[in-house]
Amino acid sequence: MTSSLILPLNDLKANLEIVGGKGLSLAKLANAGFPVPGGFFLTTRAYHHFVKANQLQPVIREALKAVKLNKPSTLETASATISHLFTQASIPGDIADAIRNAYLALDARTALPVAVRSSATAEDLPDASFAGQQETYLNITGIDHVLEAIKKCWASLWTARAMGYRAHQGIGSEGVALAVVVQKMVFADLAGIMFTANPLNGKRDEVVINAAWGLGEAIVSGAVTPDTIIVSQHDTSQIRRKTAEKQIMTVRTASGTEERPVPDRLQNEPVLSDEQVVDLVRYGLEIETLYGKSMDIEWALSEGAFAILQARPITALPDAPVEWAPPNPKGTYMRASVVDLMPKPLSPLFVSLGIPAMRAQMRPLGKRLTGSEPVLAEDYFTSINNFAYMNHAILPKSWWWVLTGLLPSYPRLFRRLVPLWREELLPEYQDFVIGKQDLVPERMTSAELWQETHSLVNAAAYYVCGLMFATMGASAGSEGLLRTVYDRMVKQEGDPDASALMMGWDNIAVRSEKSLYDMAMWANQNQSMRELILNTPSARLAEQLKRRDLPKGSLFSDLAARFLMHLETFGHIIFQLDFAEPLPRDHPEMMLENIKMYLRGEGSDPHVRQKASEEKRLATTEQMRSRPKGLKRWIFTKALNWGQSMAEIREDALAEIGLAYPYIRAFLIRLGARLAEAGSIGQADDIFWLEKEEIDALVSGSQLELVGRVEERKAFWDRLKKETPPPMMPVRERIMGIKSNVFVPH
Repeated sequence: MTSSLILPLNDLKANLEIVGGKGLSLAKLANAGFPVPGGFFLTTRAYHHFVKANQLQPVIREALKAVKLNKPSTLETASATISHLFTQASIPGDIADAIRNAYLALDARTALPVAVRSSATAEDLPDASFAGQQETYLNITGIDHVLEAIKKCWASLWTARAMGYRAHQGIGSEGVALAVVVQKMVFADLAGIMFTANPLNGKRDEVVINAAWGLGEAIVSGAVTPDTIIVSQHDTSQIRRKTAEKQIMTVRTASGTEERPVPDRLQNEPVLSDEQVVDLVRYGLEIETLYGKSMDIEWALSEGAFAILQARPITALPDAPVEWAPPNPKGTYMRASVVDLMPKPLSPLFVSLGIPAMRAQMRPLGKRLTGSEPVLAEDYFTSINNFAYMNHAILPKSWWWVLTGLLPSYPRLFRRLVPLWREELLPEYQDFVIGKQDLVPERMTSAELWQETHSLVNAAAYYVCGLMFATMGASAGSEGLLRTVYDRMVKQEGDPDASALMMGWDNIAVRSEKSLYDMAMWANQNQSMRELILNTPSARLAEQLKRRDLPKGSLFSDLAARFLMHLETFGHIIFQLDFAEPLPRDHPEMMLENIKMYLRGEGSDPHVRQKASEEKRLATTEQMRSRPKGLKRWIFTKALNWGQSMAEIREDALAEIGLAYPYIRAFLIRLGARLAEAGSIGQADDIFWLEKEEIDALVSGSQLELVGRVEERKAFWDRLKKETPPPMMPVRERIMGIKSNVFVPH
């Protein structure tokens, strides 16, 4: 049994299934003779043995049933449940003995410092990088601490971030497992990351090195701005440097690691000499040759010798150089706030119509809420390589508005954020959209279609800008405040996570799920109805329901009516702002798949699930509200009331952004059909690949043939999908005196 639990680092039997992605890479490097620190693998068989011995799998499966990817709180809840299980579970004796023997075999000392690293079976694959999804523990000494770190690594397979990332990559959770790598700790004098192709511009002939003093964790966490060194693969004597002011370094302590100030004499000194750069690049090029592809390599230098800590393929390397540079060097461009609703590259039409509309609507909206019109940079909302950014730089002339308009208004705004959304912003938006429902695209001129599109885009942009004041920032801030106050003042060992205080609301997303469930339960009462739904491909059934092309009978007519009412009620819910993206109502196949799932007896009743979450919230609230005393009770009550009020409306406020989108898309696609008939574009939905000025010209009567331009833009957009846009440009340590990682993760 022991031989299946533990493998030496250079064991030829190591494969993805038993040592995970990180482990397999280390085994490959070690067998090729690279300077990999010695150690051993605790295989996935040990993980499975641990899970089985503690009967964890059924509970994990049950916790995952409540997860909804569009509701991060469900991931957090499942993660907290599973993590608690792992914490309470015991490592079986045969696993503990095998680890103890392997640990002592590394060195006769009983307190050998080691690094304990997670290695998942769905990690560092050719088409997905899972770097950072699981945990690493450094400078662990003594077998008891090693065992504890291993258990934490196993639990990290089920963090909210790891589960969400796997789901977005299409990797199911049922078969995943985790190996653990235990290696002798390298106490680096300096460390960093090396890319054998330039990850920013895609140049395959450039090696990029990031280097900083101390252990490499300061770079990975974003705590330090490292030196950047760019070297030509063809001539390693061609070295370009950007030496940073390095204020923080990660160092070894008696119980782990910590961040400390870099000594003054080293802060502005280059970390690597030219000779060391050449030696490191040689390792990088040899590793690239070994793998046959561009690589992302973690390295360290200790006592004059390099160690290779990890190597993985670069997964998001652009096909051709894409330059990332701020439009204005004085600006601070960040992918934060409302940009979270624009995760993918944007269509050319949204860039040229939607983004300017948001910029324009900030002014009247800001004046309405603060009493004076905000003074914002012209590129406050902008796009860089079709990715949305916000310019957070405050112009000198903007400070007057911030000091005299924005800040004095905040106390009043905070008191009425929920009523502002519920009583003003949403009803106004709803009324505006309802006013368009009698418009028939086929009867409208091209100019009318284009004009109405503008008015709807402006209305949606005004609503979105209102949410920035009323719900988006407030939701994040209130949740963070409640979590902090609860964790520090109220929570005791064994208490639920703070998310229990903010769950269980009957919001639009939940009501949509209930609607599908109720439809399935209704259809399940009739055998013919059940067979029709289960045996008809979803795409065909969706068309039949839309056309009401179903078997004769009142029940089938009712089915079509129910489904079309569901689309009318919930089909506008959006997950990103770009109106070029199809709506759920445009492709309702997934809704039908959910109905089929319920008909097969799979999934859980959303009514029961929501009620259980609600009851847990109410019970937890009642229990925790009575626990603190005095000032702590007052603080907790304030944070609780604010956090819950914002949590209740957050999902609904975001879901309703899409109210205007069915009309926007209908008008644009009808206009696109006319442009296609005229030969300007190839098909109706190619209109989303045009820019506003081009449509202006076409509607005005200009004869333009834009088919080739559309195809070029589609090809560029496909390349952009592989890009990882910088979260901030240029990188600044602080914004208005506040650390930048408060606004956007490094």
